[in-house]
Amino acid sequence: MNESETTKINAYRELAAKHVSAGRIIALFTPYTRQIAWVVSLLLVSSAIGMASPFMLRAIIDEALPQANITLLMYLAGGLIGIAALSAVLNTLQIVMSTKIGQSIMHDLRVRLYSHLQSLPLSFFAATRSGEIQSRIASDIGGLQALVTNTANELARNTSIVVMTAIAMFVLDWRLALFSMIVVPCSILLSDRVGKLRESLTHEQQVRLGDMSAAVQESLSIAGIILARTMGRAEHLIRRFSRTSQDVAKLEVRSHTTGEWQWQLIYLMLAMLPALTLLLGGLLLNSGAPATIGTLVAMIALQEQLLWPLEQLLVIGREMRTTRALFARVFEYLDKPVEIVESPDAVHFGRPQMRGAVRVENVQFTYPGALQPTLSDISINIPAGSSVAIVGTTGSGKTTLGYLLARLYDADRGAIRYDGVDVRDLSFETLTDMLGVVTQEPYLLYASVAENLRFAKPDATDEELIEAARIAQIHDSLAALPDGYDTLVGDRGYRFSGGEKQRLALARTILRNPPVLLLDEATSALDTKTERAMESALANLSKGRTTITIAHRLSTIRRADQIVVLQRGRIVEVGTHEELTSINGIYAALVKSGT
Repeated sequence: MNESETTKINAYRELAAKHVSAGRIIALFTPYTRQIAWVVSLLLVSSAIGMASPFMLRAIIDEALPQANITLLMYLAGGLIGIAALSAVLNTLQIVMSTKIGQSIMHDLRVRLYSHLQSLPLSFFAATRSGEIQSRIASDIGGLQALVTNTANELARNTSIVVMTAIAMFVLDWRLALFSMIVVPCSILLSDRVGKLRESLTHEQQVRLGDMSAAVQESLSIAGIILARTMGRAEHLIRRFSRTSQDVAKLEVRSHTTGEWQWQLIYLMLAMLPALTLLLGGLLLNSGAPATIGTLVAMIALQEQLLWPLEQLLVIGREMRTTRALFARVFEYLDKPVEIVESPDAVHFGRPQMRGAVRVENVQFTYPGALQPTLSDISINIPAGSSVAIVGTTGSGKTTLGYLLARLYDADRGAIRYDGVDVRDLSFETLTDMLGVVTQEPYLLYASVAENLRFAKPDATDEELIEAARIAQIHDSLAALPDGYDTLVGDRGYRFSGGEKQRLALARTILRNPPVLLLDEATSALDTKTERAMESALANLSKGRTTITIAHRLSTIRRADQIVVLQRGRIVEVGTHEELTSINGIYAALVKSGT
């Protein structure tokens, strides 16, 4: 094992020790204790019934056949058939019940992980590939499906069979039973060793599967295809994907073959056991010890009944070690801290109570891991119903301020208040009702136009959709489409142009009718004619509504009641367009540069 592999194994073991424990895994099953108890009861009854078969077999060999007692033979044969039929019914019931339990646990875990990811800070998604996130939800949790639906059931069933069969063997002949148990501790030790070897490989394999999932999502999206073809890099992407796929294939081979000779040694010991038992039984018979041929045959039958579930238990033990790696990856995400939380005493506003006054007080913010603050000592007073524009060069902190206003991050110092209430004290529902946000890169769902608009207001009528689209200057374009508002927008809205997507996003926000609008470069993709129409529409929309515009194109904000100029995270100028141009400062320079 080279140094790189040792480092990976140590890193995985540290990850597993931090996030995974038996109690935490058992807790997934706790809500279904009653249903599990029923399954266990069925397993115990089925195993107990199965114990009678070898004793009936001994009676057939030692009594019914030698005495030619056909009546006894018929009863015993009928008993064996009845036991088999009853066991089949009980096994069917417990398999159906355990599968339902397993799928419920899978559902709970998927929803729990998805819900937790929805509450994680924006910084997590900025630093994590979406393909990796999808891999954790789909591939990792999918890999656990066998454990919670089949393995847990098989573990309980095979354990009960092994215990009951072992008891029957000792009742039948304690000497032969004790001899049969010699292979058990040796097999368990070897199986555990193989499981440890394969566990870290499984984790590494899932990491590479995540890489492959991310590569597929990035390169086979519409944007990825356009980039690859226009740059002539399709062959490069194919080679990169091929290397990742080859790594996955190699890890797949290693995860299934590492320790295989030790595993075959287990099979050899189990295969030798019946022959050695027959040899020992023959020696006991020759020595005059109290034993019969029927006892020996019954013991071999019990061994067969013992060895198969014992083999399954060893396989399950090995698989449970490898699924620990999957639990480590899932629990790692579940343990990510939630930074933006709702206050226990959150303030709730009804829509009629909202005025839309916004105040930013001495705000400072530094991104995680950054050495310098992105924003420092930011103070802005925005009266209800007024319009303010935030301008500045690239990197001045405009968009970051928008993130803080929407509470996608919390300020390190200072406060942002809506109608006098700190944004951290507002309920999430009140904040989303208070503030409508349209970003520079609008996101559209893979759904119809109507469904995208109704994402903001599920109960919106068709008339409301049309009115919002008219205000956003997009209705005529939609009405001209063959399917109108039922048109599928395509992956990330690629059915529409950049300007059309921005107008759809604006219509979606307008539909919610928030008292405060935050427009982050919301008209950057519009042509001059549409932009002018939008300006007029927004002017009508902004009446009685607070509008905060983050703009790079200064032509869109000349009529703002207040213009705030940022530079290197600080406010350097505040005033109207006329006031700022007259002092011939930074804003005037931006205007002259044609920005």
